[in-house]
Amino acid sequence: MPSTMSKSERESFFADVHVGIIAIPEPKRGPLTTPVWYMYEPGGDLWFESEPGSVKGRLLELGTRVSLCVQDEKPPYAYVSVEGPIIEIANDDRELHEIPMAIRYLGERAGRDYVASLPPSEWKRYILRPERWRTFTGSA
Repeated sequence: MPSTMSKSERESFFADVHVGIIAIPEPKRGPLTTPVWYMYEPGGDLWFESEPGSVKGRLLELGTRVSLCVQDEKPPYAYVSVEGPIIEIANDDRELHEIPMAIRYLGERAGRDYVASLPPSEWKRYILRPERWRTFTGSA
């Protein structure tokens, strides 16, 4: 029987490694919807990285409300979606942020190799405060 998740279940699910799909309001159009790697620890805010000059980066400002959804499409299907404002746009550091993010998604060696292959950038960290949660989990 389908159900929603408890607070601890949803935070644990959200903290697992998933590619998030973010929806960002775009004037006079539907929202920009794009995949993102993200970091989240239960009870905290989440963050993701982007280049400020990208379409995503140009649309994100302090206070912009966005939604981010992650899912597990394998049975039993489950998802967690959060909505909230961007509360901070912070500098990004290759050692403190980019490498740990790449390792999270690609593993130690591939993550380090991936970041080493990137040119220097002016990426920023966009910090989102989850205010509204939606969850679903199917029965096993």
